[in-house]
Amino acid sequence: MIRVLLVDDQPLIRSGFRALLDVEDDIEVVAEAADGSEGLALAREHLPDIALIDIRMPVVDGIEATRRIAADPTLARVHVVILTNYGLDEYVLDALRAGAAGFLVKDIQPEDFLHAIRVAARGDALLAPSITRKLINRYVTQPLHPNAHTVLKLLTNREREAVTLVAQGLSNDQIAGRMMISPMTAKTHINRAMTKLHVRDRAQLVVLAYESGLVAPHNS
Repeated sequence: MIRVLLVDDQPLIRSGFRALLDVEDDIEVVAEAADGSEGLALAREHLPDIALIDIRMPVVDGIEATRRIAADPTLARVHVVILTNYGLDEYVLDALRAGAAGFLVKDIQPEDFLHAIRVAARGDALLAPSITRKLINRYVTQPLHPNAHTVLKLLTNREREAVTLVAQGLSNDQIAGRMMISPMTAKTHINRAMTKLHVRDRAQLVVLAYESGLVAPHNS
């Protein structure tokens, strides 16, 4: 069962998402919150698999709520998915840097929304290749990690290859096919890379891959 926490200051938005999720046999909405502070408290209480968090809210916004969740070791298994009305705006990369697993636009089609919840619950980043290119081309102007090149030297050649493919938006199965290895081995390479690079999830791995220069936007 995928446990979901809804965090949005608009009751109508929350009720709409709940209506979609409540009819699914493998998804359960465990709590709702109207701001990031309340959302953080409920995340600690319920330990959801997914926290759907609006990016713009009063009291504590979605970026700060994401940052606090990512910094709390008791919430390490919570995948934050940012909700936005605006698509690719200046806040999206900040949310990914803060620890979000990806983002969704609120006018997403219901079937795509449900698919996204399941994708995020598996630990995959909600970043299609086209979205990644737009993010990096538009907003990355300088490296987030000044020592990124040094850090990347910690990776083996196979781990670097796996990270490059993650940054291109490939799934574990697709990465396994490209590298001619098993999906389990591909997952192992990716997990080891995340551990060495001290990133929370695949979304942050994507950001670091681009910002470090391991992957260039025009090559994705």
